[in-house]
This record gives sequence, structure tokens and C-alpha cells, in this order.
Amino acid sequence: MHDILVLYYSHRGSVRALAERVARGIESVPGVQARLRTVPRVSTVCETAEPAVPDSGAPYVEAADLDECIGLALGSPVRFGNMAAPLKYFWDGTIAAWQNGTLVGKPACVFTSSSSQHGGNESTLLSMALPLIHHGMLLMGLPFTEPDISLTQQGGTPYGASHVSGASGNPVLSDSENRLAFAQGRRLANIALKLSRPRLPDITGLPPAPA
Repeated sequence: MHDILVLYYSHRGSVRALAERVARGIESVPGVQARLRTVPRVSTVCETAEPAVPDSGAPYVEAADLDECIGLALGSPVRFGNMAAPLKYFWDGTIAAWQNGTLVGKPACVFTSSSSQHGGNESTLLSMALPLIHHGMLLMGLPFTEPDISLTQQGGTPYGASHVSGASGNPVLSDSENRLAFAQGRRLANIALKLSRPRLPDITGLPPAPA
């Protein structure tokens, strides 16, 4: 059984709802299971802001999770068109994984939530893509063969799944948001499985093609 890491930070529950739906999509593919992980909040002063183990929900991510996964789904709420500080803080501390090439060649996708449809969803998704590109990951979005991309009146972008929570921060996903998050997880799992299969040895005896 292969693991795909679903790593997220959720403040009011919307990103967590998306993460759980992405995980359902991942686990709809035989041979793959989702590993849900989160990150602790950061503090502006030098103090322990969170317990070592969260009181509820997913455990905190560890370096081994990056190493053991065959793919990654990354989620964050919108913060002025950027990923939330706790996730940025986590990625800033992954120098060892970057140096070791831990994530090179693995597929990844991103998802987000904001209070309005034009609240910075797409720029936030792109901000999360940047560290993944530096880590050598293969980014995938949602193709227009998913009908909800064209029809949605709430969240959902070609860059990744999203949720519009409204001013009240409602974490309940719409039908189209549910379908798109599920489709993104399923697509990530299918691609990750194909990429994780060992290559067959070359038995042709032919020299490699010139570059």
C-alpha cells in the first residue's frame, strides 16, 4: 500500500473539509491511502504556541512523511493572496529534504479556501506551488475535462480545488466543490501510482538516444 501525504493548515475548518474530501478521492484508487497531516500555528514571540500533539484532527507532519509519500496534496487558507504563515514556516524548514532530493519527481497538487470567490484563491494556489517546484515536484491541476470547472458558481479553479466559505466562514462544501476536490485526489493518486512503478530494464541493447 502506497501513501500520499495530504498536508494542510486550517483555521476555521474549510481547508480541513477540502483535505478530507481530497483524501477520499485518493483512497478511491486501489493500492493508495491518504496520510492526513497538519502543521501547528506559529507565534510572534518565543514561546510554545501549540502542544506537541494536536488535541484533535490530523497529527503534525514530520520529515518522514515527506520521505515515505509517493505524492503530496497541499492546502492552505488564503492570506492576502498567499499561503498561511504556518505552512510557509514549515516549508522554510525543509532544507534537508531539498538537499536530499526527497520530493524530486513526485506529483503534487494544491487546494485552498477563501471568504469570497475573488479573495485571492488562484494567487494562493500559485504561492503554494512555488516551494513544490523548488523541491522538484511535478505539479498537476484540474483539467477542463472536469465539467464542474466550467460550471461551478463557488470554488474550483484549473490550478486546484478551492472553497468559498463566505463572510461567516462556513466550512460546508458545495456539491461542485465536493466533486472537484474528490476528482483532484483521485487524479493525484492515479498519477502517483504510475510514476511510482519501477521501470523495466532496457533489453533492446540499443544505445541511448542523443540528447
